[in-house]
Amino acid sequence: MAGEIIVLITTPSIGEARRIGRTMVEEKLAACVNVIPRISSVFRWKNAIFRERESLLILKTRRSRFKSLAKRVQSLHSYSVPEIIAIPIVLGSEDYLRWIRQSTR
Repeated sequence: MAGEIIVLITTPSIGEARRIGRTMVEEKLAACVNVIPRISSVFRWKNAIFRERESLLILKTRRSRFKSLAKRVQSLHSYSVPEIIAIPIVLGSEDYLRWIRQSTR
């Protein structure tokens, strides 16, 4: 298994998503961030069911950067409990994985 991961983060607005994404790349916490501007989310919060429009960030980074990335996202995010989850990259183009490693040093 590679040491690279994909991190998923949702935000309440496209503006917040873009700001967080740019910060992650500028600070070398992520090599690349894709922003999907409009998703529909259904979730339980404080014993109520909500359906909200959100934006989704897909970040490519290294496992070793996750704690710093999550801490930084929490400092920028408007949600009190933001979604910040990581999925391991099991396989990938070696050139692309190398680029992720080089871009997050």
